[in-house]
Amino acid sequence: MELRDIDTDDIEYLLLKIESSFDLKFGDTELAHVTTFGELCDIIANKIELENTYDCTTQQAFYKLRAAVTEILQIDKKTISTDMLLSDLLPRINRKTKVKQLENQLGYKLNILRPPHWVTSTLIFIFITAFVGLFVKFEIGFILFVISVIGLWSSKKLGNELDVKTLGQLVEKMTRENYLKVRRNPLTYNKSEIEKIITDLFANFYSLDKSKLKRDATFV
Repeated sequence: MELRDIDTDDIEYLLLKIESSFDLKFGDTELAHVTTFGELCDIIANKIELENTYDCTTQQAFYKLRAAVTEILQIDKKTISTDMLLSDLLPRINRKTKVKQLENQLGYKLNILRPPHWVTSTLIFIFITAFVGLFVKFEIGFILFVISVIGLWSSKKLGNELDVKTLGQLVEKMTRENYLKVRRNPLTYNKSEIEKIITDLFANFYSLDKSKLKRDATFV
């Protein structure tokens, strides 16, 4: 498999998410000679200088989330399962407030709220139109550009749609985006999990089929 159509800005953004999740930093040219997905996974795994253990990080993430949900939403932890719908746990009427409380309890952003897709699509269309308009009639193009930028910023801040459906999907998102923070001991890691986490990050971000994302997949 060749990893085509991956924009440079996108890969840089994804690498920032990897740095944040595993608390590491890549040098400016450290990944310049990486040609396959497997090589990237190996570099990341070898760069984590923590004690290697064999406990399950996803399980620990679930326990931490369950404890936070029990505390904030006052729900019996025995009734909480991975297949619970977040829309039932977080009703729209107070969703933003409850999500914020959960984030404060956990100690990091969940990033599970977004604006409706039609709003985002409309604002992106206006942004593209504005960009073209700058070369046709600058004043109108500039006004549309400002409107689209402010609109995108505001919609992101005010978005109230859930980006994941179930508690289990949220646990998976927490694990891949905040790997060390969800662990019981953040000074340890499970080396055998790293490639799966990176695969999940790539597959989720680029909407790839994980079964085809093999170690010999090449960046082109």
